Amino acid sequence: MLELTIDESDALIKVAHALSSKVRIDILKLLNAKKMNINEIAEQLNLPVSTIALNIRVLETAGIIYTELLPATRGTMKVCSRVFEDIHMDLRMDLGYGNKENMYQLEMPIGHYFDANISPTCGIITKNGVLDPLDEPVLFYHPERMNAQLIWFRKGYIDYRFPLQLPSNAKIQSVQFSMELCSEAPHYDHNWLSDITIWINDQEICTWTCPGDFGERKGNLNPVWFPTEGHTQYGLLKSWKITEDGSYLDEIQVSNTTLNDILVDKQKHLNFRIGIKSDAPNIGGINLFGNQLGDYPQDILMRVIYS
Repeated sequence: MLELTIDESDALIKVAHALSSKVRIDILKLLNAKKMNINEIAEQLNLPVSTIALNIRVLETAGIIYTELLPATRGTMKVCSRVFEDIHMDLRMDLGYGNKENMYQLEMPIGHYFDANISPTCGIITKNGVLDPLDEPVLFYHPERMNAQLIWFRKGYIDYRFPLQLPSNAKIQSVQFSMELCSEAPHYDHNWLSDITIWINDQEICTWTCPGDFGERKGNLNPVWFPTEGHTQYGLLKSWKITEDGSYLDEIQVSNTTLNDILVDKQKHLNFRIGIKSDAPNIGGINLFGNQLGDYPQDILMRVIYS
């Protein structure tokens, strides 16, 4: 899902422009079923290749599709893939979103967890490559883990601690976390369910069932050295929010856990846990992406809105 807020005006304009053409909508309909090269799209829509190429460039600039050059009978061909299944535009400016003076934000690198209790299959890829050997939980305490760009495990949990540097008289209105993640299947499998749970300060927020482990195309951020065939490539960007009224996943209420349940007076940090319960119906693992792999240039982002 592509999520945009009204504060991201440049991105909103690009996406809205990209979706304002029937030709471009028809292109997205074709890419709904499979990857296609520009010549195939032009033939299907009975339009000149030059017209299709121009519209592909608009969609690519908006980040809605991804293109790659692949070998062809004569030279190379540009193959197009759709990046997102959903686009969500939040046009509200409530809870201080438009006022940075009332927002505290911190991005935690995925390797900076302070505790882990996980089970294989498991592993870590850093910006320098794979930590060997794979499927060895003790490596989750190796110093090189601090440079992690991809972490995966079958079940268990990892814990992060986020400092709260707020004014002494601040009243918290919402706590939000977002990250890119997916299930963990052998190689990859788009139909691989996994029940992923998050906790804040030991309070369970919700369990989300991830639909699969994604690898049919290269992640938008993945460098040349990152393996492509048969490997996880990208995840879904998910966001959780806790308010005085309850807890939300992608702006849909999922539980009655409130700020009063997770906060204590004069709190100086938040503990954030993500994991797979040992008794979960779908023990399908987790892939957690850093800011240099996958589709989204972020680690684990915490945002606190206060008054």
